[in-house]
Amino acid sequence: MASTSPGVPGTPCWVSLTTQDMRAAQDFYGAVFGWEFEPDVQAEGYVVAHADGEPVAGLVESTQTMGVRLPVAWTAYFGADSADAAAGRVRERGGTVAVGPLAFGRGRMAWAADPLDAAFCIWEGPAAPGWLAGRGTGAVAWLELHTRDPFASALFYGGVFEWDAHPDVIDVRYEHDRVMLRAGGRTVAGLYGGVPESAEAAIRPQWHVHFCRDDVDEAAARAGAAHGTVVAPPQNTPLGRTATIRDPEGGLFHLSSIEDDPS
Repeated sequence: MASTSPGVPGTPCWVSLTTQDMRAAQDFYGAVFGWEFEPDVQAEGYVVAHADGEPVAGLVESTQTMGVRLPVAWTAYFGADSADAAAGRVRERGGTVAVGPLAFGRGRMAWAADPLDAAFCIWEGPAAPGWLAGRGTGAVAWLELHTRDPFASALFYGGVFEWDAHPDVIDVRYEHDRVMLRAGGRTVAGLYGGVPESAEAAIRPQWHVHFCRDDVDEAAARAGAAHGTVVAPPQNTPLGRTATIRDPEGGLFHLSSIEDDPS
């Protein structure tokens, strides 16, 4: 993970794509976003994507690690003062820790899942400077958890990442059908309900990544031309122009112009 400065514990600090074909993934996301890629010299096999010279995301090939093969997906990282302590709180609150905590690059990390099996990553270490602080084209705009009970999920994540311990920078807003997480005066994540309770449902609880684009229609067209799937075509929403895409391996992500703060 490319990172050089302290982040705010408990808040989103990075995203990474687990892929089965690193070269194909770079070709696809390079075509859609214009990203450039560099190996992370501190983490073997890890590649960092840059937009306008700034690190915005990571890519790692799915391998058999500690008996677990990670699926192709975008994963949200949350900062923690101690990955080991946060992993312990995950287990105490009914979640699971699939991999780690272990040393990775300049810090320590763990792959985990909440009680409804939405995957996320715990990161202890420096955070990418300015990551999620602005909305430059090709950078992450914000994150969404689609789940069954956003209020129960907020209690889980709030407990794991100790949101109450940082009232000066973290603001959790409970609304009638969602929970909004604000840090540094702007919305960085939202927790939404609506996912069916059936274990056989095609839609499972999952963290979704929104990437900034000021050319959502053109980017969606580039994704289709690069053999991705446009799951939801570009449309106008209260947040601006948005579209939902799956890459050729099935990794789900969103394009968003984000004209206003999601809160």
